[in-house]
Amino acid sequence: MTMDALAPAPAGLRGWPAPARPPRPADPALEARIDHILAGMGLAQKVGQMTQPDIRWITPDEVRQHHIGSVLNGGGAWPGGQKHASLQAWLALARAFDAAALASGAPVPIPLLWGTDAVHGHNNLVGATLFPHNIGLGATGDAELVRRIGEATALAVRASGIGWAFAPTLAVVGDLRWGRSYESFSDDPALVARLGAAAIEGLQGTLGSDGSVLATAKHFIGDGGTTDGTDQGVTRCSRARMAEVHAAGYASALAADVQTVMASFNSWLETDDQGRPLHDHGKLHGSHHLLTGLLKEHWGFDGLVVSDWNGVGQVAGCTNSRCAAALNAGIDMVMVPEQWREFIADTLALVHSGAVPMARIDDAVRRILRVKLRAGLFDQPSSQGRWAGRQEALDARALARQAVRQSLVLLKNLGGLLPLARHSRLLVVGKSADSVQNQCGGWSLTWQGSDNANSDFPAATSVLAGLRQALGADQVVFSETGEGVDPAGFDAVLAVLGELPYAEGAGDIAAPATLHHSSRHPEDLAVLKRVAWRGVPVVTLLITGRPLLCNDLINRSDAVVAGWLPGSEGAGVADLLLRDAQGGVAHAFSGSLPFAWPGGAGSTLWPRGFCLQAGQAAAPGVLDETVPAATGAATERLLFDRVALPPCVLRIASPSGSWPERDLGQDLNAVLRWPAAEPALEVATVQMHTQQDARRVHWAGPARIFLACNPQLRLDALPDAALLFDLQVHQAPASAVLLSLVSEGGQTATLDLGPWLRRQAPGAVRTVVLPLARFAALGVDLGRVASPFGLTASSGLRLVLARIRVVAGAGRAPGVLGEADVPAVRP
Repeated sequence: MTMDALAPAPAGLRGWPAPARPPRPADPALEARIDHILAGMGLAQKVGQMTQPDIRWITPDEVRQHHIGSVLNGGGAWPGGQKHASLQAWLALARAFDAAALASGAPVPIPLLWGTDAVHGHNNLVGATLFPHNIGLGATGDAELVRRIGEATALAVRASGIGWAFAPTLAVVGDLRWGRSYESFSDDPALVARLGAAAIEGLQGTLGSDGSVLATAKHFIGDGGTTDGTDQGVTRCSRARMAEVHAAGYASALAADVQTVMASFNSWLETDDQGRPLHDHGKLHGSHHLLTGLLKEHWGFDGLVVSDWNGVGQVAGCTNSRCAAALNAGIDMVMVPEQWREFIADTLALVHSGAVPMARIDDAVRRILRVKLRAGLFDQPSSQGRWAGRQEALDARALARQAVRQSLVLLKNLGGLLPLARHSRLLVVGKSADSVQNQCGGWSLTWQGSDNANSDFPAATSVLAGLRQALGADQVVFSETGEGVDPAGFDAVLAVLGELPYAEGAGDIAAPATLHHSSRHPEDLAVLKRVAWRGVPVVTLLITGRPLLCNDLINRSDAVVAGWLPGSEGAGVADLLLRDAQGGVAHAFSGSLPFAWPGGAGSTLWPRGFCLQAGQAAAPGVLDETVPAATGAATERLLFDRVALPPCVLRIASPSGSWPERDLGQDLNAVLRWPAAEPALEVATVQMHTQQDARRVHWAGPARIFLACNPQLRLDALPDAALLFDLQVHQAPASAVLLSLVSEGGQTATLDLGPWLRRQAPGAVRTVVLPLARFAALGVDLGRVASPFGLTASSGLRLVLARIRVVAGAGRAPGVLGEADVPAVRP
């Protein structure tokens, strides 16, 4: 069935559950106060209240001038752009914003709301305790623990002068390849509902009190159900499944009196029970049926709906700053980080033209004012109160350590190996043993959680440090790779392995790839091969944002523990792995799997809810290590999306070798000018399609930017494939711009992109499609590609690059660039 043949959207709301509790009755005094405030506001003031810029792109004085209602700090945004900004610096900026909002000259001064992604503690603030991510809290199953973590997080957020947390995530994950899986409590809707409500109750406490922040139910709705786990993709399911599975957390969130809901980036293709399309709802940011019909009218939600980062720009026919469809659908506050000035102007024009009714603007502002009044902001801004500036509010280490203990899941325990004796001498190996960055994962100081060092977490303890505290430094030897150390001199080996940090987008395992861990991180298998089966028992601790297909690691381990992303308190791991000084079990394993653990070829090794107890002797036997076949409809190999994806890194170099190469790294906030003495290249992170997804590159001299991959890529397995990348040309030089692909041994195929670049309109987003067959014809080996992408130019070239990928079948699709567009450069 084609999209044109889809039936019209159902007018009613049959099939959706009734609200979990009756809507909060209207408060006549509160509504009268809102009426009074609204009556004194002009249209510009109202639109200002609906506008939410990022602190990187607005000043307190601009908040005053434009009557801004809210600001946010996105992941990796800090006061003054300083990662190590102190608590007092955060509070000072919050107070400056609050004072500016109240000095706008409005008849009734309206306080500001500052929102932050406090998703596992106040994770943007150096020195704050970071708790296990939601997947680990799901493993605890402990709603009271989650509520207490919400309370502790609220205190830390209020200490910095902020009053709104963009948490919790209520996603129910359908495909663990989704890079936000660790933000979900479970794929059990009932558990998501129970723990989500507890998180909201903890964060909000008593609304208006000093220890309360506004919580956010996100992302409405179906974000965890996208096809192939693609972030911001399409959720294809029936209304019954959307209601029973993906809506479960929202029913409990409303019952917990959540005051804000964040719309989701995903789309919804509604199907019948046999999977046949019924209605394409499109992007959720533009769905009146869901945002207004279901959430506000049927369920009686009277708080505010906030968009996600430039989410309105993804609605058909919209831009980031102009979207009548999203406003009319029910978005009340628009997260428009950079283009907020344009948003204000465009929204004013939409109202004046009648495209957005004045009644819709008044309803949105009424909701914003209602939430601010309930939060007590008119009586006391978030930057005031007894917790403001108090350093002790950032310290919840004992609670976080308890959460780590309760979250770990014992999966294999051959011979009852765990817990280990307190006098054990340990060899510790693996890339995550002494990496607080890895154990905290995404949304930790930086957005993707990458480009951090242990020194960036001054109050944290790595797993290795926790073991040394417990056993004594002399009893614990560390070798990250396991090379050059004989395990025979130890009582046991602890291998701390797993994933590297990631957040949305970059964390996706793009189809057709699978959850097979060693295909993405062969270094972990290499470590185990060096220490396993050497006469000394091996314990493997998996630091991961999701269950992994890792039969090869499990086979080489006598005990296996799912450690998830435990946060800043790595010492909690030692509490479980070691017996107490008297030889007893100090803390029993109590965590259970919040998701089923894959066993290969679509099978399950351990079901959801599985756990072993300390001292239990259990093993799954020898597991099949066959690398699974790729699954999923897509045939795309994503190479760069915000950051270069393993096994590739993004590098810059001099074509003549006159200055040293360097990696661009994963710090999305840095502006790199290299070489430092006389920069030939400037690289910065910008937005093309979505948050921080592109690199702006300016050539001031001869330089090359390229992807370097180790091990080499097998691109010959993708039939009729093409190299694709998105770009915006801002200035094209008169000279050649060389696009290269390099195979093992230095074989290079080069095309001149310059003539095509010079024909492009400045600033227009274009997708370059180049068949791999063109590169093969120039002599490169597609089965051993060392660099699938490189651009070399001299001074004058300015462009923006995004989403470098190789896509099967694209080499014969319309739009490919041939010899006439991009001529080959032959030696």
